[in-house]
Amino acid sequence: MAKSPQQELAADSESSEPAASLVQYSSAYGYSAAGTATGQTRRNQRSIPRGWLIAAGVVVPLLLLGAWQLISSLGLVPAYRLPSPASVWLAGVDLAQRGLLWSDIGISVQRVLIGFVIGSIVGLVLGSVVGLSKIASAFFAPTIGAFRAVPSLAWVPLLVLYLGITEDSKVTLIAIGALFPVYTTVAGALRHVDPHIVELGRAYGLGRFQLLRQVQLPAVVPTVVSGLRLALAQAWLFLVAAELIASAMGLGFRLLDSQQNGRIDRMFLVIILLGILGKTTDALIGLLERYLLKRWG
Repeated sequence: MAKSPQQELAADSESSEPAASLVQYSSAYGYSAAGTATGQTRRNQRSIPRGWLIAAGVVVPLLLLGAWQLISSLGLVPAYRLPSPASVWLAGVDLAQRGLLWSDIGISVQRVLIGFVIGSIVGLVLGSVVGLSKIASAFFAPTIGAFRAVPSLAWVPLLVLYLGITEDSKVTLIAIGALFPVYTTVAGALRHVDPHIVELGRAYGLGRFQLLRQVQLPAVVPTVVSGLRLALAQAWLFLVAAELIASAMGLGFRLLDSQQNGRIDRMFLVIILLGILGKTTDALIGLLERYLLKRWG
């Protein structure tokens, strides 16, 4: 005879390991909520040798580098419009020998990481509040949505006015850029958590905070990680705008300074470095994703 929902909850509450089973159930549901296709993609990727994946990922950059070198060698594009790979490399060596390259990279990475962490934490808190409470959503969602629509450069004069030409204004702008992707993904995901999981958690006697930490957040882990990746990419985008605030260091400053001085080789160098650094930090989020999926998988 089929059991009623009340009987199922009672049977679950008598389990010897209620917390573990609850987290496993919520996590399993979260992966299905994130999309069956995502899970299938991960399984397919795991079946491919890791060395082959790394080698395949290098093919396109090498082809682009070869095409770049060929165009430069044949003189199809003037050097003042497209510098050769060798000249870009020499520009990097020159900046490194003068101690400018490493200081620019260091300060930019520091700004991005600090702003990303602050923005992600605030976005996670706001997204949790709005996603779990219909009353909070009614009050705050329209206003937050309006702030999200403000272009990044529009914040620059306001931040200079209130925070001055300091490091705080730059980090704050990056944090603003990182906040909204996390807020949007977390709030949207929490609204669609299976209500049966929530009822099951309440049957176990979990409070509101415990329910969020042990049930609802594990159920949306893949979505949260996607939001963090978007936030990190947004943080790098806001970096250049942040370093417009009378900065004398950083990759964004170096990019603008190179433009003003006609150093297109340095411009290419900075763009390439931004791409490499952005991909490297994204890989760190990938390691976090592995840990979270292992923890709540």
